[in-house]
Amino acid sequence: MHLVQRVAAVVLTLGLSAGLVGCGFHLKGTNPTAAPLVYNKLTLVMPDNTDELENQLSIYLGATGVQLSNANDAYVLRVLDYTPRRQLLNGKLTEVLLRLTVTFQIEDRQGKKITEPRTLTASRTYQYDVATVNTDNQQEAYLNRIVTDDVAQQITRQIAANRLPKAQP
Repeated sequence: MHLVQRVAAVVLTLGLSAGLVGCGFHLKGTNPTAAPLVYNKLTLVMPDNTDELENQLSIYLGATGVQLSNANDAYVLRVLDYTPRRQLLNGKLTEVLLRLTVTFQIEDRQGKKITEPRTLTASRTYQYDVATVNTDNQQEAYLNRIVTDDVAQQITRQIAANRLPKAQP
């Protein structure tokens, strides 16, 4: 390569890098200490029949550095409401709307609210033709797992980013 081509390549690379930095681009890191120090130990308190959400929360919270513990100094992540909904819209095709709404808050061991309750929702839809082979149950089970996973990720991101509003005294 000639000297002029090398200089041109370096200038082009630096110019593109400066452009990315200037527009606010940054790589999303996976810092193991991403969770705020105050929430580094949590106990999960879940309603009945929420095993899938509990498993997903355990995985995602663990990945952000939160230790799930029943220790006395651990805060409590309490799921106050877990409401899955299934809505059918009939027409030429049958459309199914799956929606999951979860309300949670963080408390101390004595049950005193640390954060205000936060409600999150995730939804998915799918269509099928009743006249064709019905794979409705398989598709619905898969999408229910996706919706639960989505809510677990939303909860984890909000805890890790410390975006939960503090409880009013």
